[in-house]
Parts: sequence; C-alpha cells; structure tokens
Amino acid sequence: MRKARPPHVRDTRESRLLLVLLIAIAFALITVDIRGGEDSPVDGARGAAATVFGPIENGVASAVDPVGNAIAAVRDSGERHDRIAQLEQDNAALKAKLGSDDRNSSRLAQFDKMLKTAGAGQYGIKGAEVIAIGAAQGFSWTVTIDVGSSDGVTRDMTVLNGDGLVGRVTTVGPNTATVLLANDPDFTVGTRMEATDELGFASGQGDQPLRVELLNGKAKINKGDRLVTFGSQADRPFVPGVPVGVVARVDPSGGDLTRTIYVRPFVSFTKLDIVGVVVQTPDKDPRDAVLPPKPKPTPTPTVTVTVTPSADVPVDGQLQ
Repeated sequence: MRKARPPHVRDTRESRLLLVLLIAIAFALITVDIRGGEDSPVDGARGAAATVFGPIENGVASAVDPVGNAIAAVRDSGERHDRIAQLEQDNAALKAKLGSDDRNSSRLAQFDKMLKTAGAGQYGIKGAEVIAIGAAQGFSWTVTIDVGSSDGVTRDMTVLNGDGLVGRVTTVGPNTATVLLANDPDFTVGTRMEATDELGFASGQGDQPLRVELLNGKAKINKGDRLVTFGSQADRPFVPGVPVGVVARVDPSGGDLTRTIYVRPFVSFTKLDIVGVVVQTPDKDPRDAVLPPKPKPTPTPTVTVTVTPSADVPVDGQLQ
C-alpha cells in the first residue's frame, strides 16, 4: 500500500510552480511595456500590476540591474574606444601627409606637440589645417579649417593646438568649418586660475591681451600666474583644462566686486596652421595637467670685485 505524500511537500511544489509562473508573467509585462514606450498597451494596467507583482519585480530588478549597468558600461567603453581608434587613424593619415615633404617639418612638429597636449587632457581630437582667414566673413577674428560635418565636427566644439586654446567652432559645412578665435571681441570663455582656482571670464581684445574679469574682487593674483578653461555645461562649447594664457598685468583692486587682469594668450593667433577640434570630451576634468611645466627662473648673475693693493699704498705705515 503506497503511502500518501505529506501535504506540505505538495504545497511546496505548487508554490514553486506558482512563483515561476508569476516571474514569467512579470518578465512578459516588462518586455511589452518597454517596447511599447509611451504607447504601451499595458499602461492602464500598470498600477494594478505593480501592486500584484511589485515584490517579485523588485527582487528580479535587484539581480538584473547590476548586469544591465555592466553591459551598458562595456558598450559605452567600446564605442569610446572605437571613436578614439578612428581618430587615431585619421590623425595618422594627416601626420603622414604633413611628413611627405621636407618643408613640412615645422608643421609636423606642431602636430606632434598638439597630440601631446590632447593626450595630457585626454581630449579626442580631429586634426585639421587652417586654409583661410576670416576676411571674407567680416572683420571678426576667424579662420576656416579643412574638416566639417563629414568628419564629425559640429557647432560649439573646442578648438586647440599644441600651445592651448584657439577658439570654438561657429559654423559647419560638409568639409569645412569656421572657428571664432579666442582673441575676437565677441569671444568669451570661463577661466580658472592655476592652483588657486579663482574663476573668471576672459574676453578677446584683438591684438591686445585677453581681458579677464575675476569673480573675486579680492583675489590675490601675480604677474606670471596661468589660466586654463573652466569648462562648459556638457563640455560645449568648451572642455575644461585647456591652457589659456599667462597674467601680464593686474589692475588695482579698488574694492570692486570683480577684479580685472590682462592675460597674454599661449596661442599666437597670427601664426595658426595645424589645429585640432575636440570631438571626444575627457572623462574627467584634467585640472592643470595640460599646462606645461613652469619655466625655471633664470638665476641673476652676481659680480664680486676684488681690490688688489697698489704698490704705492702704505701697508702698516710702510710703502711697498
């Protein structure tokens, strides 16, 4: 005679089957809802479903979310890697072009210096050549470069070279783009002082030093202090950490809310040739890492004069 199974064994198996069924239903609802978006066919039943399946979905989500986040991180990392790899390939082609002629040795040196600057700030750049100045576009300080939308360049991207900030992209065509230079009177960029972190806004003054209004009227600034870009929201139009210039003159404080200083830019805007458009922003603010090492002060020579006694000068009361 077969013994009857204990009731609790049957109940446990039924509970497991019910749990599996509920989980399957929950996954099905989640899938339909996600694919439907705002027009999801289960939108009206979402509240009721949440009450019934909420505890189960929470448990499933706690197990799935870390996996989803990891997959997203790997995907984003892969996309960034592919983008940088493509940029490296494009820049290598430009470097080969510049190196095809002995007369381009200076331009090749500019390109190498720019790549080192971009590497220090972890900027993904698209190398370009300046092919025209802005005379045809009015009296503003602009240049035209030989890359455009087909190269991934869009409006409000930062432009730099091996020395520092060149400007920002203002208009873009398929194969060319216009860059508003940092010394243009209509140009303004947020700045940060090296080490002290004092913030300000730099404006162009043509062939004169940049004018910088510091937000702190009592900031202690010295001639020779250096500035970098502060960066914009979402890194547009300016990425952070790009060298801007060196303080050349400091106006007296005068008790004002702001303080004015004048900055000699690192970039020579009348000798632009090889530049780079930042098409891949850095993962984090490079701070002062892109600034070159400070030059060591030149020692002041000292002259020591030794007087040799003359033969006619008495020593101890006697002539020598």
